Amino acid sequence: MAARKAVVKELTREMIMNAARDLFVEKGYQSVSMRQIAKVLNYSHGAIYYHFKNKAELFYALVEDHFIMLDSMIDELVLEEIEDYEKLRNILMGYIEFGLTHQSHYEIMFLVKDEEVRTFINESPMQTYQKFAYYVSQLSDKHLTVQEIWSIFLSLHGFVTHYIRHVANFKDAKSMAEAHVNLLLEWTKR
Repeated sequence: MAARKAVVKELTREMIMNAARDLFVEKGYQSVSMRQIAKVLNYSHGAIYYHFKNKAELFYALVEDHFIMLDSMIDELVLEEIEDYEKLRNILMGYIEFGLTHQSHYEIMFLVKDEEVRTFINESPMQTYQKFAYYVSQLSDKHLTVQEIWSIFLSLHGFVTHYIRHVANFKDAKSMAEAHVNLLLEWTKR
């Protein structure tokens, strides 16, 4: 009896999204084609179209997946049985940790400039920001204005975007992140 050939692993959405994420970050959205993604995976481009009708839909699926990860992280931190001040600290640190741990995810979520996909990704960032703003408002010792909450968010975002290409992971910037978060927490005190 002849030996059976190794079964080719079935192409999944997750496999496609992982390959596409790396290519989008490395080359930019416009410079990546569905054929290139298929080539990286050693599949025909037709196999990718079974899962995604076009590149924009694939990109949108990535963005949605990444925002679900960030939202879940925030939700988990809010459920911790600790004082509000520490919960708020954990949310601010968690945001930075997410961005520096999942750098390619963060770039796709917030730093893509291509107009073709910007319209797809406007809703998810706003929903995540609204959740972030709600928790910062609820956990703060003082009443924060909309502008103050937005400034805290932008400050965290600026921190992540500054370090995203300069550190390998969160651990490399943890002490600076702690100092940054401590400064931001001063805004939230009475």
